[in-house]
Amino acid sequence: MQKFVSDTRNVRSTGLTVRPNGMRRSAVVIGGGFGGMAAALRLRAMGMSVTLVERQSALGGRAQVFEKDGFRYDAGPTIITAPFLIDELFELFGRRRADYINLIPLNPWYRFYFQDNSTFDYGGTIEDTLAEIARFAPGDEDGYLRMLGHSKALYDIAFTELSQKPFDRLSMLLSQAPRLARLRADQSVWTRVSRYLANEKLRRAFSVQPLLIGGNPFSTTSIYMLIHHLERESGVFFAAGGTGALVEALARLMQEQGVRVMLDTTVSEVTVENGKASGVVLEGGERLGSDVVVSNADPSYLYDRMLPRRSLRLPTRAKLNLRLSMGLFLVYFGTRRTYPDVAHNTIWFGSRYKELLGDIFDRKKLADDFSLYLHRPTATDPSFAPPGCDSFYALCPVPNNTSGIDWEAETPRLRTRIVEAFERTLLPGLSQHIVSEMCMTPDDFEHRYLSTAGNGFAAAPSFLQSAWFRFHNRSESIPNLYLVGAGTHPGAGIPGVLCSARIAADAVAAGISVQG
Repeated sequence: MQKFVSDTRNVRSTGLTVRPNGMRRSAVVIGGGFGGMAAALRLRAMGMSVTLVERQSALGGRAQVFEKDGFRYDAGPTIITAPFLIDELFELFGRRRADYINLIPLNPWYRFYFQDNSTFDYGGTIEDTLAEIARFAPGDEDGYLRMLGHSKALYDIAFTELSQKPFDRLSMLLSQAPRLARLRADQSVWTRVSRYLANEKLRRAFSVQPLLIGGNPFSTTSIYMLIHHLERESGVFFAAGGTGALVEALARLMQEQGVRVMLDTTVSEVTVENGKASGVVLEGGERLGSDVVVSNADPSYLYDRMLPRRSLRLPTRAKLNLRLSMGLFLVYFGTRRTYPDVAHNTIWFGSRYKELLGDIFDRKKLADDFSLYLHRPTATDPSFAPPGCDSFYALCPVPNNTSGIDWEAETPRLRTRIVEAFERTLLPGLSQHIVSEMCMTPDDFEHRYLSTAGNGFAAAPSFLQSAWFRFHNRSESIPNLYLVGAGTHPGAGIPGVLCSARIAADAVAAGISVQG
């Protein structure tokens, strides 16, 4: 177990966290994903004594790093947007993010591959994109610009304003309903994108983003079209050294600021005394008392397994029935040769789109076909592989474990189909050049990350599972319990979980101010 020694130097205090008797207020953070680390830093910046408990042997939550046979693989999120949200965490302590980690802009942001062997590169300037659309689907240039205008309108409301607010009161939702209705947030991403673009393949390319945060483009609220403007506004980046290097940078900042970190330690229970969260119980029986508890665990797991059901109010119990996001099947592999023509991020579309997504999300069926996200970090950072080699991972959306799929039986078959698909398209000779590989399935997510039914992104981001309908950042059942991460408002993805940490920290500060 690793512990960082508390150090109170260089911490800005709001003055809100000191009790009348002079004792500093304390917080326990459950889980060291991006949401948990961000919450720990924000609470520390308020002057609180903070202990972060992580069940893995390293911080990062699902952003683990695997090393095998000289290859390195980032296991979790690899696409970084809204870097200013990361910068804020360092600025809380008068630090510069650039002194800890370098974020490298990507171009293209994504390459889209279609089954007729055509490709569409997205990224760079608007002029670059318009030229690519003119090459790929002449006539859709104006539609793309109008779509960007709609995306900005969504961004100005949903991201700039609403992603910073708690949405823990129904009145908040009702007050924003007219604005969201005017922007047709009730419609799906696919419906709105199809309004602007005529080309079927471009519709796929510009509606696929919800899959990167666990949503079906045919049912995800069109609010998430704001991602297009977010990418235009701040770019798409890769952390030098990988997402694991970004985790290490935040870990270093926490160490410098005196956040105590306990690794290889699992929280089994949140303690409740006098109706309020009062700390946690570790798997070995040790108790950690605290004034507040912040959970970066899957909210469904937290409320179902870590708290007594009798302590939950009806709104919380109802949310235990939220529709979960899909599962993820990942193949990590290293090759003895390089594939220099393959982009850093490739979205590889199969022949079916809507029907395939229906199999995954609705029918919970493992289909014979698939669409894939292919990550080749060696396109930007050759240190991920030995000289003359490439490092990859392929992400395949699959049904979560409510499907009853036997992953022990299906893993070798699905792995082989994925390798064969790449071999006949982007990666010729792949099966002969793989020298290192490993797989992850929804079973791994369920057991390693305590993810309910092995889901990849917590609750799916449909309209009726967003904002007030999602798990609140301030528990509606247990005072002094706060939630961050993908399953809470505003949602999944690094920007979403970082915003959730800001909302939770603001709620903690407001609660302390009221309590005195």
